[in-house]
Amino acid sequence: MSAPSIFDPPAGEPRHVLCVGAAVLDTLFRVRVLPQGQGKVLPYDMLQIAEGMASSAAYAVVRLGGKASLWGAVGRDETGDRIVRELDNAGIHVDGMLHVESARSAVSTILVDDDGERLIVPFYDPKLHHAVKKFTAADVAAFDAVLVDVRWPALAFQVLKTARAMGKPAILDGDVAPDGIIEQLAPEATHIIFSEPAAERLTGSDDVAEMARRLKRRFDHAFVCVTAGAAGSHWFNEETGKIQHCPTISIKAVDTLAAGDIFHGAFALAVAEKMVAEDAIRFSSIAAAIKCELFGGRAGAPGRADVIRRSEPLQRF
Repeated sequence: MSAPSIFDPPAGEPRHVLCVGAAVLDTLFRVRVLPQGQGKVLPYDMLQIAEGMASSAAYAVVRLGGKASLWGAVGRDETGDRIVRELDNAGIHVDGMLHVESARSAVSTILVDDDGERLIVPFYDPKLHHAVKKFTAADVAAFDAVLVDVRWPALAFQVLKTARAMGKPAILDGDVAPDGIIEQLAPEATHIIFSEPAAERLTGSDDVAEMARRLKRRFDHAFVCVTAGAAGSHWFNEETGKIQHCPTISIKAVDTLAAGDIFHGAFALAVAEKMVAEDAIRFSSIAAAIKCELFGGRAGAPGRADVIRRSEPLQRF
């Protein structure tokens, strides 16, 4: 019998996380090196998969033993049908998806090189997120936490505001977004997890710890963390009043696509399970790192047993 882990799930029903935002059909091509300039690129592997920031985060929740619902928008087309069908087959509750008659579903083409870095060409029809999905407070009350990305800001704002008013964790994926979107959403969030590029853009600093410090001053009502890939994460420790660094595990990166989304999904589940901040960050960092060892975007999201196994040298008792 294995020893207990700080990352074991709590007793009772799995926690239920609502994810709001992107649902995309990605075409992934694996290449030796990313192209420089014009010409023809010959991939040696490819995969088509339904994902996107909120969708991949929802998948991470499911893989880690939680329940996940997705509120996203697709067109009334074959691509939209495929996106919803694949996410449903992945164990995500998709009954809250919106099918938009006048819009095309989101698609992207992604090149992934042998170092795991990627080049992304996304297409989002501007009409896809014009409407705002209707919901009630009772709908949000069914969830233990909500996580929103920046792709559907009008809906994200309303979901964050509703969840926060109920005292539920309202988590913002603070990724790179058009001007003003983060500023619009952040005041309604209880937790904000920034990507390093977004944090650099918002602060003008190239030092991750300083980014976290400046962002906490700016959004002092919320828990603030900045993720920096292999360099780990920096977050503001409310107990000590200082910026704290959380390293991640050492890996050989094969594909970094969706790693940040896996981090966000894992973090949302950890918060819903009431893990302490340090453990939630470590849990999420390990899950995101493991994902990077496999080609295939969100398909590399690990199960809970994998995260626990890889965390054993790091655990506190």
